[in-house]
Order: sequence, then C-alpha cells, then structure tokens
Amino acid sequence: MSDRPFRFGVNLGICESRAKWQDKARHAESLGYDVLAVPDHLGLPAPFPALATAAEVTTARLGTYVLNICFYRPALLAREVATTDLLADGRLELGLGAGYVKEEFEAAGLPFVSGGERLNQLRDTVTEMRGLFADGHRPPAVQQPMPPIMVAGSGPRMLRYAAEHAEIVGIAFSFPQDENDTGHTRLAEQAELVRTTATALATDPELNLLVLGVYPDVSTADLSFPRQLAPDLSEEQIRTLPGLLGGSPATIADTLREYRERYGLTYFTVPEFHMEAFAEVIARLR
Repeated sequence: MSDRPFRFGVNLGICESRAKWQDKARHAESLGYDVLAVPDHLGLPAPFPALATAAEVTTARLGTYVLNICFYRPALLAREVATTDLLADGRLELGLGAGYVKEEFEAAGLPFVSGGERLNQLRDTVTEMRGLFADGHRPPAVQQPMPPIMVAGSGPRMLRYAAEHAEIVGIAFSFPQDENDTGHTRLAEQAELVRTTATALATDPELNLLVLGVYPDVSTADLSFPRQLAPDLSEEQIRTLPGLLGGSPATIADTLREYRERYGLTYFTVPEFHMEAFAEVIARLR
C-alpha cells in the first residue's frame, strides 16, 4: 500500500541530569531510532529545551510527540519552534495534539473545553503559525518555511484535519468500537479516512502509529501503561489493541510489514521503557 521506508521514533520522558539525558539520546540513536521525541505533559521535561540539549550530541531527527496545543499561543510557539530548529540544525519535527488530560488543564489554570473547541484551537494555531513563517518569521527556521508538522489524534475530525494540513498524521489510539472489535476495525477505518481525505486533496502524508507496548507474550504483559490510556477497556480488549505488539522480534517485524501493507503505516513511535525491546525489531526492518 505504501512505498515509503519505515521510520522509527522513541518518546523520551525521564530526565535526571544533563549528562544522563544526553547519554540516553546518544544511546537511542545508536539503537537505530530515526526520531528522538519528547512528550508534553506536566511533570515531565519541557520539550524544547530537552530537544535542544539532545541536538548537541546526536544527528537524529528531533520531535515533539505531541505538544498540547492549548498550552501555547501561536506567536510564542513559533519562536520556540524556530529557535529549536535553528539549534538542531534543521532537524525538528513539530508534533501537535489537542490535549486530553483534564487534570493537566486544571493544574495549568486552563479551561478543559470540548474536543471540538480544542480542535478549533489547534487549527487556528497552525494557520497562524504557517502565516508567521510564510511572512518571514524572525528568527527564521532552518527548514523553510517551517519544520514539518505532525497532527496526532484518533477522532474523525482530527484525522481529517491532519490529512488536509499536516505532513505527518499520527494515529494515537485505535480503541475497539464494540465488544466484538479488537481495535483493528477502528484502525482500518482511521487509516482509510486519512487515505481518502489525502487522495481528494492530492496530499500524501506519512502515517504514524503510537505503539503502546512491545512484549514477548502479550497474554502475560504488564498493562499498566496502556491501562492509563484506556481505563474503560477490559484486559482482554487491551491485549488485542493494534498498538500492543507481541511475540519475537521477527514476529513483530512481520506484523509491522502487515500494518504497512494493510493500513499504510510506515512510522512507529514507542515509549522510552520499550526502547530496547523495539530496537531488535528495527534491526529486522532495515
């Protein structure tokens, strides 16, 4: 379905010191990761300084996965983006989302408005930022007119918008539609929505999937991380989600080849604590 080569990213979120952070960034790159990314949650490192520090000791692409757009004003965000792209020698990828953790909005003193209103805020911010960079933003980004944008989400409106306006579309979650769905029906519909929207507009976004876990045996896996994201699903439903990858590295590599063929997915991002296990998969897909 897609002739794009695979790309692999890792979300790095634990920062104990400058030295340890840079060592981890070097190590992630040595494992074969193409993109070193930082999530945007209160309690974790601020994304842009963390990325600038990683840029000093790596040559990989650097990304946000993903910014909570409601935390930022367009002109201020454009300054952060341009400066970080400059310090990273043109390696920044700007991942954006609408935010979903109500408690973080409350801690930041921001209203947790509806999903539609948050999407509107994302849309307006992207439009204004693109305008600022098109008009010769100072400081300028190295990548002209600005770094590539990834928009990540799971709902139809968000994915349709991403397919229309972003260089990369991130499918964050593919939760089951009902008790008979393993999540793959939902993923197929999400991928098809992106594909048909992009085809109609003659765009060709890269398609990314957030990997929730990499396990030798999904049936005995610790589900604490995916449970945080899907508290309403049963354990059996979580274990069959497309984002949970199970089996040997060779088996998982075959699964990702199938995902590329069936869904057009070519870019996969894993959490930091599955970085080592997934590296064995990467080695089989190069």
